[in-house]
Amino acid sequence: MSQTQRIAFLASQTPEAQAALSALTQRHGQCEPADADVLCALGGDGFMLQTLHRHGSLAKPVFGMKLGTVGFLMNHHREDDLLDRLHKAEPAILHPLEMVAQTESGATIGSLAYNEVSLLRQTRQAAQIAVDLNGQERLEELVCDGVMVATAAGSTAYNYSAHGPILPLGARVVALTPIAAFRPRRWRGALLKAETEVRFRVLDPYKRPVSATADSHEVRDVVEVTIRESRDRTVTLLFDPEHNLEERILSEQFVV
Repeated sequence: MSQTQRIAFLASQTPEAQAALSALTQRHGQCEPADADVLCALGGDGFMLQTLHRHGSLAKPVFGMKLGTVGFLMNHHREDDLLDRLHKAEPAILHPLEMVAQTESGATIGSLAYNEVSLLRQTRQAAQIAVDLNGQERLEELVCDGVMVATAAGSTAYNYSAHGPILPLGARVVALTPIAAFRPRRWRGALLKAETEVRFRVLDPYKRPVSATADSHEVRDVVEVTIRESRDRTVTLLFDPEHNLEERILSEQFVV
């Protein structure tokens, strides 16, 4: 990457991120995301996901610096050598999931997810969900608190807390992970090829309502949700060589 960079700095509303935004723009200037060579996101993982959703269609590489609570998708915050870090940064290509949700009211709502698409029960009663893969029914009835499809980048987040597997970056697989499954009691989920189309059908949406969430975008009262990896959308995250995403995902599997 060229040493001369047009950088669009984007920051969360925390005092720490706003202070870093002021210091960095004073040193490097500021430009609009559409005119930038690279986007620099200042915050935590939540803000990084917000940045990807808001500006991902620009196809600009994003370099994040941790100024939030969780920073798995971020680099360490330093202000003195940013241009050199951008020049040496290593790219990680992420493929988001495309969610299409059908609701009880007949609405069709689409959204992207860079971490996961999750279905969750809306009431105290467990959800009843059928699972189809590429048009073929694989689970006639999953009784659970919920179920999700997670990308490799998202596999260390909600997916991992639900006892799903951590996926190597670039493995071209996604994780299908139940959340507190009651029946089949011993089912622990599945690893699927990234191009697999997953369809969840809510079997009793009136008595046992279910919501669907693509990262932070929630859709209530869904009756059917289809998920597939996007064929035409990618985003590029930039990482310091000693802090690259592939190594971090690998290291997470040896945390005891």
